[in-house]
Amino acid sequence: MSADPDFYLNQIQLSYGYLIESFGNTAGAVTRIDYMSGRDYANAYQPGSFNGRWSSSYQTIMQDIRELNVIADESGLTHHKGIGQFIEAHILITLVDFFGDIPYTEAFQGAANLNPVADSGASVYAVALGLLDSAIANFNAEALGEPRWTSTVTDPFYDGDWTAWTKAANTLKMNAYANTRLVDGSAVANFNAIVASGNYITSNADDMQFRWGTLAVQPDSRHPRYRSSYTSTGGGSYMSNSLMYHMFGEGYFSPSYDPRINFYYSRQVSRTPGIDGDPDEEVLECGLQQAPGHYTGYVFCGVERGYWGRDHGNDNGIPPDGFLRALAGVYPAGGLLDDWTTLFNGPNPQKDGAGNGGNGVTPILLASAADFMIAEIALFVDGDINASGNAMLSGIAKSFDKVTNFAPKSALFTAVVDGNFGGLDQMIADFTNDIVNQWVDADMDGKKDILAIQNFVAQYGNGLGAYNFYRRTGFPTTLQPNIEPNPGGFIRSFYYPADHANNNSNISQKTGVTDPVFWDNNGASPGFPVAN
Repeated sequence: MSADPDFYLNQIQLSYGYLIESFGNTAGAVTRIDYMSGRDYANAYQPGSFNGRWSSSYQTIMQDIRELNVIADESGLTHHKGIGQFIEAHILITLVDFFGDIPYTEAFQGAANLNPVADSGASVYAVALGLLDSAIANFNAEALGEPRWTSTVTDPFYDGDWTAWTKAANTLKMNAYANTRLVDGSAVANFNAIVASGNYITSNADDMQFRWGTLAVQPDSRHPRYRSSYTSTGGGSYMSNSLMYHMFGEGYFSPSYDPRINFYYSRQVSRTPGIDGDPDEEVLECGLQQAPGHYTGYVFCGVERGYWGRDHGNDNGIPPDGFLRALAGVYPAGGLLDDWTTLFNGPNPQKDGAGNGGNGVTPILLASAADFMIAEIALFVDGDINASGNAMLSGIAKSFDKVTNFAPKSALFTAVVDGNFGGLDQMIADFTNDIVNQWVDADMDGKKDILAIQNFVAQYGNGLGAYNFYRRTGFPTTLQPNIEPNPGGFIRSFYYPADHANNNSNISQKTGVTDPVFWDNNGASPGFPVAN
C-alpha cells in the first residue's frame, strides 16, 4: 500500500485524544466532578448526543487502525501496530462501559454488512484484553525503520518510550479487572498479579495524558475546557458546585481546604451573590431562593468566595454571568492559576488567551488513579483498612504533586501561600493529616466515602474512572443530588447513539438509561437512592 503509516498513526492518536476528552467530560458530569444540566437522567443525554463519538470510534479511529495494521504487518512496524492495538482496546472498553453490548465481530465490513449484530459486553472486554496483550508483545518487539518518533510521526503520549507504553497497557488492564471484579472470580487475582509485578504506572513521570496546544485558529489545538471558559464573552460553561464545595471545605484556614482548588478553578470575582455577597437576581437568581427540601445538608446555588458554578441538573437559562462565574483553571485545561487576585485587586474578568492559553492535558491513565484502584480492592474486597489507607494517601500525594507542579506559580500566589499558610507544602500536609484523622474516626462506610471522594477529586479532568467506580461500589453516598427531586434512575448505561439505533435493523434502542452494563451487578447500592 502507498498510504503513509506515520500519517495514519498521527491522525489515530489525535482523534483518540479528542474522543477520550469527550467521554471523560460526560462521565465527569454524571458523577458531579463536572456540571450536568439535565434535570432528569433519561433526558440529560439524548441519543443524538453520541453520534459523533460513535462515528469517530468506528468509522474513523478503528477503521484507520485496520488499514494501518496492513501496512504495519507488511513493513515490520510493530510499534505502530502496538499503539493502534492499545487505542482500539481502550475505545472498546469505553464503548462497553457507556453503552453495554456493541457490534464488533460483524463490524467493519462496509457495504457487505450494514447491520452488524451486537456482541456481548463481556466478549468485547475479552477482545480488548487480548489486544492489550498483543500490544505489549509488540511494544517489546524490535520494529523496523526506527528511530522515527521525532520526524515523520508523533507520539504525543510517550515519545516512543516502549517501556512506558507497556506500563500504560498493564494499567488499562487493571482498569478492566477492577470493573469486572463483581462478575469474574479471577479478576482480582489478575489485578493483583499486575500490581505485584510493578510493571504499571507507578510514577507521575509515566502518566498517560493527551497534550493540547495554544493555537486558537483552525484547527484549534487548545484544551476544550479552555475554549469553553476563556471566550470573548467570558465563561461559556459552568463548573460543578458539588466538587468546588467539597474542595473549599470549611474555608481557607481550615485543614479541610484542598489547595488543588486553586489549580482546578479560576475565580473572576471574590464573592458569590446571595451566598456571601449581596443577592443579584439578574445574574444568580437562586441566590434569593431557599434550597429545595431534598438539598438539606448539601450545597445549593453556589459556593462562597466567588466559587460560582451550578448545581447538578440545573437546566435554567443562561444569565449575563460570563465574566463572573468561576472558570476552568490551570490544571488540566491550561487556564489561569487562581492566585487570590480577586481578593486583593477586585474582579478579574478573563477572555481569550488568559493563563496558559489552553496548553493543558487530558489525563487518561495516571499513577494516582492506579493507587486508588489498589485502595479500592484492599477496602472493598479484602477489608484491609491499613493497606487501603496507605494506597489512598499515596494517590493523594501523587495527585498533589502532579497538579501543583503543573505550571509555575505567580509571585502573588507564592506570597499569599507563604505569608498566610506557611507555604504550599504546609497546606498539603495539613490537608493530608485531616484526611488521616477522618479515616481513623470513620466507620467502614465512612471510609468508603472518604476513599471515593478523594478518588473523584484526583480524577478531575477525566471522569471515566469515577463513573465506573460509582457504579461498581455505590460510593460516595455524599454527592449532591439532582436539583430535580425525582430525576429518575441514575444512568447505568447511556442510550445507543441515534444513528446506530435508527439505521441498524439488528439494534433496538434502549427504553431507558437504567440498564446496567455486564460488569455492573451492584444493584440498589448506597450511591443510588431513589431520588438520586
